[in-house]
Amino acid sequence: MSNYPGDLFSDIELLKSLADESDQITMDRYLASDLKIETKPDQTPVTDADRAVETKIRALLTQERPNDLIIGEEFGTPSEIPTSTRYWVIDPIDGTKNFLRGVPIWATLIALVEKNRNEERVIAGIVSAPALFRRWYAALGFGAFTEVNGGPATQIAVSKVQKFADASFAFSDLTGWDRRRTKLIELMDRAWRVRGIGDFWSHLLVAEGAVDIAAEPKLALWDMAPLSIIVKEAGGQFSDLSGRIGPFGTSGVSSNGALHSEFLGAIS
Repeated sequence: MSNYPGDLFSDIELLKSLADESDQITMDRYLASDLKIETKPDQTPVTDADRAVETKIRALLTQERPNDLIIGEEFGTPSEIPTSTRYWVIDPIDGTKNFLRGVPIWATLIALVEKNRNEERVIAGIVSAPALFRRWYAALGFGAFTEVNGGPATQIAVSKVQKFADASFAFSDLTGWDRRRTKLIELMDRAWRVRGIGDFWSHLLVAEGAVDIAAEPKLALWDMAPLSIIVKEAGGQFSDLSGRIGPFGTSGVSSNGALHSEFLGAIS
């Protein structure tokens, strides 16, 4: 990772350090008999681990990057984001329902966004899934990487599949697709292989070339920000269901690039 330019290299190293800290907290609370669980106003669960991770990351970012803003799932968004700034996006545990049930598909997601006037772009991101012994990260213009069980970084790349009939398609479930549900099922019938992997992992499997396209109909920025740059730097494409590039919509589609337009056209 020494090829990253000065500031961006420092940001990547900070992201990895933040992931180390979050892993310690989440693995300590994973499968804990005294895990505290509450229901948020949107009817989704939150655990004491979610809040502890975001609190820790916010404290470290305030110390290490005092001029940057912070957006997090559990403790909110600044009332105003200036037209020229950087801000960090935190999902302390993506896959909380899995976490509290003992399913190991959950991760901490952290990204760095650069805003210049009305343009925003993710410039670095990391996903750490300690129960899967995996970590993925990327920075703008320098590729996407994975580490397995603390081993050396390996660069990853999307697949070269050209036809949807030959594609492996991943999604979470049928909830939230609304008027697109029938079209989604029709697409499933056309695909070579379909699996309900869900959450962050579907999109990272796209980045690794193991899956060719993944989609979810309802997501927030903190669900998508690091995924988008990892997929992009692996040579793929990330957009919402309307085709808006990046993680700034309310849905997420990742692909190897070759299948993107076909999927969006069929699902619209």
